[in-house]
Amino acid sequence: MTDDYDAQKDGFESYNVWIAANRARLLRERCAAARRVEVIGQCELYLGDCMEIMPHLGKVDAVVTDPPYGIRRDQGMGDGGHCGKTGKKRKASRYTGSWDREKPAGEVFDAIVDCGKHIIVWGGQFFTDRLPPSGKWLWWDKQQTMPSYGDGELAWTNLPGEACRKFTYSLNGMIARSETGLHPTQKPVPLMMWCLSFLHHNSSVLDPFMGSGTTGVACAKTGRPFVGIEIDETYFDIACRRIEDAYRQGDMFVSAPKCAEQETEQFGLNLGEVAP
Repeated sequence: MTDDYDAQKDGFESYNVWIAANRARLLRERCAAARRVEVIGQCELYLGDCMEIMPHLGKVDAVVTDPPYGIRRDQGMGDGGHCGKTGKKRKASRYTGSWDREKPAGEVFDAIVDCGKHIIVWGGQFFTDRLPPSGKWLWWDKQQTMPSYGDGELAWTNLPGEACRKFTYSLNGMIARSETGLHPTQKPVPLMMWCLSFLHHNSSVLDPFMGSGTTGVACAKTGRPFVGIEIDETYFDIACRRIEDAYRQGDMFVSAPKCAEQETEQFGLNLGEVAP
């Protein structure tokens, strides 16, 4: 902590800003691999390569993330082939970094299954040869006509319950207009809030591929500590702005789900519809 804060001179309104700045400075000293560190509320945000930053971090209760395997319909770069929307073989492209090269997919999924209690793997249909059988799949219906990133996503889970649950998210709603276009693989905030509802209310969450910060926004809205890492400075700045806005606005647009098992419907997001 620095000694340049004077409560009588500066006023107590700036105290939280001063605390956050000093906390960010201490985190930068602890993690020199980060190019920038921002502290916003209960959120610690790091700009840099997650493979270099994560060894310097403490323990967290959960990892909620969308790893950077960019999926194109019929073409792509990188390792591992997947079947695209048109049924043709294509590969997963890497956005940035060496994460895919450092950890073979088989080892990653073995570690996830071994250590995870509640596990949701978006795009899990591409990795059925590396994951155990699932008793419950999740389907996110994007309800969009633009085919660039598909009109839906499947998620493998180890959750109990029906064989399949369907989530719908209308891109014509108020939330969609304010949230879309920030990142090409962005998930809706209410959907991430539903994923977080499996955790205790004060569980800490890590997203090593933060992107535009949707997981951080969901944590801010539900009062959970969050650690986010993003290698792209443009998306890092967007994430900082969105998380700041989430703390200022609270739950003005999106209310936190009561619990993971209860059905919630708000602004076009149906959490709990059993797929036919």
